[in-house]
Amino acid sequence: MNVEQLLALKQQALGEANAADSLDAIEAVRIGWLGRKGKVPEIMQAFKDVPNEEKRAFGQAVNGLKTELQELINQRKDDLDSAGPVDSFDVTQPGRWSRRGAHHPISSIIDRAVDIFSRIGFTVVSGPDIETVEHNFDALNTPADHPSRNPEDTYYLNSGELLRTHTSPVQVRYMKEHAPPIRIIAPGGAYRRDTEDLTHTLNFHQIEGLYVGENVSLADLKGDLTYFAKSILDPKTEVRFRPHFFPFTEPSLEVDFSFDGKWIEIAGAGMVDPAVLEAVGYDPDKVTGYAFGMGVERIAAITRDMPDIRVLYRNDMRFLSQFT
Repeated sequence: MNVEQLLALKQQALGEANAADSLDAIEAVRIGWLGRKGKVPEIMQAFKDVPNEEKRAFGQAVNGLKTELQELINQRKDDLDSAGPVDSFDVTQPGRWSRRGAHHPISSIIDRAVDIFSRIGFTVVSGPDIETVEHNFDALNTPADHPSRNPEDTYYLNSGELLRTHTSPVQVRYMKEHAPPIRIIAPGGAYRRDTEDLTHTLNFHQIEGLYVGENVSLADLKGDLTYFAKSILDPKTEVRFRPHFFPFTEPSLEVDFSFDGKWIEIAGAGMVDPAVLEAVGYDPDKVTGYAFGMGVERIAAITRDMPDIRVLYRNDMRFLSQFT
């Protein structure tokens, strides 16, 4: 017997102890493993046959098995003893109603957005949170000297990969594997080195959208985002498009929704840059496309009247119980 086999036996023993559902059952586990004729004394008998260079590691493994198992058995006995017999429960007592659960505001917004975009032909896709530099930056036409590539802004890993800074890499992966026309949305988490404040957190959620096909135009983008705004907020919601710059779209836009008498920046968008289409193997002379990305927390904040989006991550039941 070697150390690896001992570790496997330890997991078996601990599993049996955790599974014991009565004092008699946990006592049976103790006798079967730690009793005079149990498995642990049998293992100790084999100690003399262990090569000298392995005796120390073998002895430590055996002692670890005995100690952890005994501690777990003692804990299980205390737990089972304090629980009392099952038949002590008084079935004549009235029941206690538990509080009804609810969707987290972030999950709720994502679900609503998926429902809205699915009505106009979008399919939901997903991708890994740990991404390559190629998918996160290079294929999206991001210059080598772009500030977003700096370690001060992006979480790089020792492997050379990174935590995706947006969900746009999902679009790249999907386009590499599917021919146009495609119409997808990619809700998910993103990560950036940022200073937390009322409107920023280190991790957040986005909903990316992409539509590529023949004769896709800026009018399609404006129409679809206007439909989304009126569906998720109010039929009277107005949408404003402002010129901007993003490396992966040309022309680029920032998108504002009207809410409670104010303009709120919701999304970045634009026509997919031909360089991005070429990077994934598409012919920009035959197809065009638009893309957009919007922050889920931003929408949750304005629709739920939250002055500080950090409350979304504090798991405070006093806050979350409001959304039952």
